[in-house]
Amino acid sequence: MIVRCLGIAFALVCSGAWGAAPALPKGLGGLGTSPPAADSAVDETDSALSRDLTLAGFWEGRSGIRTQDDPNQNQATLGETRLQLRLEHADERVTARLTTDFLLDAVQDQDQHGLDQADGEGYVDLREASLAFRVIKQADIKAGRQILTWGTGDLIFVNDLFPKDWVSFLIGRDVEYLKAPSTSVKLALFSDFANLDLVYTPRFEPDRYIDGDRLSFFNPLENRLVGEDDNLHTDVPDQWWHDDEFALRLHRQLFGYQFAVYGYRGYWKSPAGFDLTNGDGIFPALSVVGASVEGPLAAGIGNLEIGYYDSRDDRDGDDPGIRNSELRVLAGYRQELARDLTLGLQYYLERMQDYGDYRDSLPPDNPSQDRSRHMLTTRLTRLELDQNLRLSLFVFYSPSDDDGYVRPSATFSVDDHWTLEGGANWFFGDEKHTFFGQFQDDTNLYAAIRYNFAQ
Repeated sequence: MIVRCLGIAFALVCSGAWGAAPALPKGLGGLGTSPPAADSAVDETDSALSRDLTLAGFWEGRSGIRTQDDPNQNQATLGETRLQLRLEHADERVTARLTTDFLLDAVQDQDQHGLDQADGEGYVDLREASLAFRVIKQADIKAGRQILTWGTGDLIFVNDLFPKDWVSFLIGRDVEYLKAPSTSVKLALFSDFANLDLVYTPRFEPDRYIDGDRLSFFNPLENRLVGEDDNLHTDVPDQWWHDDEFALRLHRQLFGYQFAVYGYRGYWKSPAGFDLTNGDGIFPALSVVGASVEGPLAAGIGNLEIGYYDSRDDRDGDDPGIRNSELRVLAGYRQELARDLTLGLQYYLERMQDYGDYRDSLPPDNPSQDRSRHMLTTRLTRLELDQNLRLSLFVFYSPSDDDGYVRPSATFSVDDHWTLEGGANWFFGDEKHTFFGQFQDDTNLYAAIRYNFAQ
């Protein structure tokens, strides 16, 4: 279906049916890809090496520690220093961007040298190496290693199937590292009716998932928490041009609301099953279709998003080694309660398909999931000291699993260059096998200092 849509899209472009495209801003904003948060802060400074070439970046030190003993892990969760360099050339024809992180990490095993970009560990993490240019008036292309995102959720992703770095998110790295890069080509088509984004990734890019190397998790095959001494081995689909991914988004603004429909064909992004012969984690085939709407609601902004996950390798739902198909629904609302005080609320549902077959296929003594997993989130953000101090509290709570995750953080901008940050990742739950309950031994505190620069 996606290949057919690509063909239709190209035919429309060639026939001239698409209207005039919006102007392409300097940088990459015109391609609909938001740069990492740190970029915008530095881009506002006078950073020109020459009229078309800029160099910016940051250095930071970051450390973290568990607040309890974990028999499967070291006490420290973070102990790294990071230098990020961002080099960008932009003119009226093309934008080229190279963003590279150089790392020294006292916690991670540095035997993983910096050329394996799948997990982001090691000495080098290539965040971006891309070219963006306009093909014709109705079409832009961005190709290369890049960070992609879409959808309406706040830290909850329904139709955004681009890779995430869950390890960084849970140990206290800057939230910009939740989005992991992929090597992809993005084609953006513009028309008066709607805009269409098409993304092709020639080799599957998984999440940077929890494998026990730094965070402990519940392994259902062993029916216990495992960690560094028994981390998860995986079989990742990795053949170029064969194990590929397609994603699309058709979107338009109408009556002040942003409507979108989505499609994806690829694989579950984190291990969604096990090879029952050797215990390795696997990435079953997955297709997703969905839709979203976002716009004004009462005194704030509301959003609604839905997605159906078709687990193609087990459509009957009776294979105990593969995750079942499921329906996902997200509803959200955010509003400024007072000056510099914002509240965000979300409700999220995962509803498993073929639940009876799932229960019948479970091995004896293996804990079972409920058919529906409900989750509520609250984000409270307060700015103080002339907006130089940002206080944030994000709470996940699941009434069906009776577990949760609390993320308090404080960020203080000392001046235009120096930033201090501190926070916590606190997990709780009654059961060791539930989504957040499995991470109770990973509860941690972290602190960071960062120096931003531009030349």
